[in-house]
Amino acid sequence: MRSARTVSQHFHHVLTAVLRLGSLLLAKPVPISADSSCARWKWFEGCLGALDGTYIDAYVTEMRFIYVLAGWEGSAADARVLRDAISRPNGLKIPRDNYYLVDSGYSNGEGFLLPYRGVRYHLKEWDSGRNSPQNHEEFFNMKHASARNVIERTFGLLKARWAILRNEGFWRGGFWEYLGTVDSNPIWNTWRDEMAKSMYNEWRGIS
Repeated sequence: MRSARTVSQHFHHVLTAVLRLGSLLLAKPVPISADSSCARWKWFEGCLGALDGTYIDAYVTEMRFIYVLAGWEGSAADARVLRDAISRPNGLKIPRDNYYLVDSGYSNGEGFLLPYRGVRYHLKEWDSGRNSPQNHEEFFNMKHASARNVIERTFGLLKARWAILRNEGFWRGGFWEYLGTVDSNPIWNTWRDEMAKSMYNEWRGIS
C-alpha cells in the first residue's frame, strides 16, 4: 500500500509534466474569419469557440481544449466560475471584439453570446430539418446550437476514452486588450438581434 505522501509526490510529478506540455495539449484560440466556409461556424465571425458548463472551452474546428479550470464544486453558478476564470492572472483571456458561444446559464454580455431564451434551441427540436425556423430568433438558435455542439462532441470523445469522466461525481499573454467582466449588456443584446436578423435574411435570400 502506498502512503499518502508517496501518492502526493507522484501526483505532483505528473501534474508538473502536464503543465510543461500545456502548449501542446491546449490549443491557441483562432477567431472565425469572415470568409469561413465551415457550415457550422461561418455565421459567427470573430467567435473563439464554445464554453461549457463544466468550465472548459473547446477549440472550434479541431475539437481541442483551449482552457481548463478545475476545482469548483458542481453546484457553483456558471457565471461565478467564469468570473473566477477571467480574473486569474493566467486565466481565460478573451480579446475585445471576440467572443464565445455559451448556454443560458450565463449572461448575454460582451465576450459571451447566448441563444434566445424561451425559443426552441436543441438540435433535436428541429426534427431533422422538417420544422424550419419561422423567424430570426429561431434561426439564430438553430445555428448557435449546431456550432456549440462541438463541446458536447468533445466531451463525448473524452468520456469514451477515460472512464472516470463518465462518473457524474467527477464534475463535483498577448498584446490584446482583454475582457475583465461577465455582465449582461443591452448593447450586446442589440448586436445579437442585428446578427440574428442578418443571418435569417441571408438564409432566406433577402438582401
